[in-house]
Amino acid sequence: MGARKKGLRALEPRGRRVLVRVDFNVPLRDGEIRDDTRITAALPSLRDLRGRGARIVLMSHLGRPKGKRAPEFSLRPVAARLAELLGAPVAFADDCVGPAAEEAARRLADGEVLLLENLRFHPEEEKNDPGFAGRLARLGEMYVNDAFGSAHRAHASTEAVARRLHPAVAGLLMERELEYLGRALEQPQRPFVAILGGAKISGKIEVIEALLGRVDRLLVGGAMMFTFLRARGRATGRSLVEEEHVGTATALLEQATRRGVELVLPVDCIVSTATDGSAPATTASCDALAPDAIGVDIGPESVRLFEAKLRDAKTVFWNGPMGVFEWPRFAEGTKAVAEAVAKVDGYTVVGGADSIRALAELELVDDVDWASTGGGASLELLEGKELPGVMAIPED
Repeated sequence: MGARKKGLRALEPRGRRVLVRVDFNVPLRDGEIRDDTRITAALPSLRDLRGRGARIVLMSHLGRPKGKRAPEFSLRPVAARLAELLGAPVAFADDCVGPAAEEAARRLADGEVLLLENLRFHPEEEKNDPGFAGRLARLGEMYVNDAFGSAHRAHASTEAVARRLHPAVAGLLMERELEYLGRALEQPQRPFVAILGGAKISGKIEVIEALLGRVDRLLVGGAMMFTFLRARGRATGRSLVEEEHVGTATALLEQATRRGVELVLPVDCIVSTATDGSAPATTASCDALAPDAIGVDIGPESVRLFEAKLRDAKTVFWNGPMGVFEWPRFAEGTKAVAEAVAKVDGYTVVGGADSIRALAELELVDDVDWASTGGGASLELLEGKELPGVMAIPED
C-alpha cells in the first residue's frame, strides 16, 4: 500500500480555497438519488474543513456523459442532497471550469461550499489533459483527494491537479480506505477467505491470480463461475461462458491446487430461460444444466456451502454479486452471502456497488469492518497496481 500519505492535518485552510476531489458518482433515476452512500462518505472531510474555516470547492464526475454536456448527468441534484446532509447551503456552478466557476469560487466565505458541475462534461478530464488541469487549479489554493473510488484513474482531477496545487493531501475517506484495505491485504489473520462475483472472468484474471497468492480459500460466484465449470467439463446450458478464457480458468484451477488454495465453486444454481426475470426460475445442480438453462444466481446448497467455508474465517474480502442482482428474484444468493459475511467473527472488507447495496438493503453495513467506496480501486490495489490518484499525493 506504500507509505502513509499527507492528510488533512497538513493543511492550514482557514480563509483559503480548498479544491476537493470527491466521488459523488451516485445512482440517479429521473433526477432522484437512489443511494447517497458516497455523499455521506465524504461528510467527515467536509465537516473537518468547514470547521477550520476552509472555502470548499468540490469537484466530481457522474456517470459516463462521454465528454458532452448531458442534463441527465448533472450534479445539481447532488448539491441539494449534500446541503441536506451537511446542514448548510451548497452553492452550485453550472460548469467546472471557466470565468463563472472561478468567480463563484472567489465569492466563497470561510466555511462555505461550492459544488462544480460534472467534470466529465469535458473530454479533457479523462484524458488527464494538463491544460484542463490548469483551469481546475485556478479554482483552489490547495488540493484534497477524497475520491478513492476514482483513484485508480489518471484523470485531470485526480492526478494532474495534485501535481499543480500544493499542498496536496489525502482526505479522511481516502486515508481510511488505504488503512482498512491495507490491513486486509497485507496483514490478514487466517483463514483468509475471498469471495469474488460478477459476470466475467476476463476482467478479474489478475485479481484471481493475486488472490491465489494471498488467501486460503477463494469462493467464486456470479456468471464467471460458469467459465470455471466449463473448464471442469460441466454442461453449462446457455449460461454466460467466455469460451476464449476456458483455458485461463483451467490454469487458475491448477494454480490453486499447486498453491494449496481451496477454490470453491457453487454446486447448484438458480436457472431460467431469461435473465430479466420474465421467465420462471428453478433450482438445478451444477453437474449438468439443461441445454436451454441460464444460470442467474447461486442456489441454496451453494449458499450453505459458502456459509460453511466462511464460518471459521478470520479475514474476509468480498467483491461482486452472486447473480443477476438487479432483479430481486435473482438477488437472494447475493443477500445470503451478505448475511454470512456480516456474521463472520473476524475482519471483513466488502467492495463493489452491488455487494454494498446488498448489505445496505439488509441494514448490515455496520456489521462489516469496512464497506469500500471503490470496488475497482480496491481490486487494482489487490493486484498490486499503483493507483495514480494515490501516487500523486506526497508521502507524509
